[in-house]
Amino acid sequence: MTQSATKRTANSSARFGTDAATQSILRHWREAVPDDRLAHLVKDAARALLRALQMRLAAHSVSIGHWTFLRILWETDGLTQRELSEQAGLMEPTTFSAIQAMQRLGYVTRRHRADNRKNIYVFLTPKGRALKGKLVPLAEAVNRVAAGGIAASNIAVTRRTLLAVIENLAREEASGKARKAPAKRRVG
Repeated sequence: MTQSATKRTANSSARFGTDAATQSILRHWREAVPDDRLAHLVKDAARALLRALQMRLAAHSVSIGHWTFLRILWETDGLTQRELSEQAGLMEPTTFSAIQAMQRLGYVTRRHRADNRKNIYVFLTPKGRALKGKLVPLAEAVNRVAAGGIAASNIAVTRRTLLAVIENLAREEASGKARKAPAKRRVG
């Protein structure tokens, strides 16, 4: 790294308040592996976004896991646990544990519908619904910070690119061409 680049990195650290771990990640991407796989870069960006949101949610005693389900229920209240699992991309036992915890916190209730006594549906309580007005602005703030200084046209290209990545991988998975991960074998 050149002396001027080192100075710029130090100045940006002081100006933006980034920690040593963040600087290490940035240095890795800019210097060590500038052309490394896209998946790794997306993973690091996603972690940073989630960490920023999690810090904001913690001030309201809401976990990032609960945020996922609240966000889904704010859009479509009254889903089954299976539907919630599918929309969140999580296993049903994980969803069950989260819903139980959210019920104890007073964010959701679980009940049967009159027209379907078999399934149990998850509904927001007034307390859970009221969180939307407090928490959505926090997520919007994270997006504003993340997109700071980036041209709107570049944001639009990034969105289109990431959506295409998701679509390409989903298409491959649906076609059956994607290889399944091998089953884990127990050693010993």
